[in-house]
Amino acid sequence: MPDVSTAAGLIFMGGPMSANDDLAYLRHEIACIRQAVDRGQPVLGVCLGSQLLAKALGARVYKNSAKEIGWFDVELTDSGRRDPVLSGLDSPETVFHWHGETFDLPDGADWLAYSEQCRHQAFRVGSITYGLQFHLEVTPEMIADWCRQDENCGDVRELGAPLDPCFHQERLAALSRLVFGRWCAFLK
Repeated sequence: MPDVSTAAGLIFMGGPMSANDDLAYLRHEIACIRQAVDRGQPVLGVCLGSQLLAKALGARVYKNSAKEIGWFDVELTDSGRRDPVLSGLDSPETVFHWHGETFDLPDGADWLAYSEQCRHQAFRVGSITYGLQFHLEVTPEMIADWCRQDENCGDVRELGAPLDPCFHQERLAALSRLVFGRWCAFLK
């Protein structure tokens, strides 16, 4: 495995697996996250990445009461409205989701956002470590591709209506630039 101890920051993205799956590469990622946080490196976890981050910091990851797949509102907490990365977002803000699991907040984490179906949508640990359960990074092409992938077909069949990949596309792109741009300011 590569040495990431000198990386400016680490980003962990999503995937169809569970943070609880007993897979060597997930165990490695969890250890890598824990070490990066201990070193003071900026860490960003998105969807599965946020679940891995929570697990690496000792929190429980488990099945959410409902799958959240599609476009749903996220509300900022008071801490979220003051947060240097999320401040200025509308509350609620419609963003894209694709997850069936959630997590408890790690000890000492600041709770930043929630949705109707999932209490923990975003958190911060310290000043440079962030977990986002929702997807700001997606493009319409990515969403359409996810809907076609074999491992996602069961989730897609459970939806009440087809997903519109272009829904909120311009706003999501603006949010992506804003939020990820602010997080990237932590990188040195």
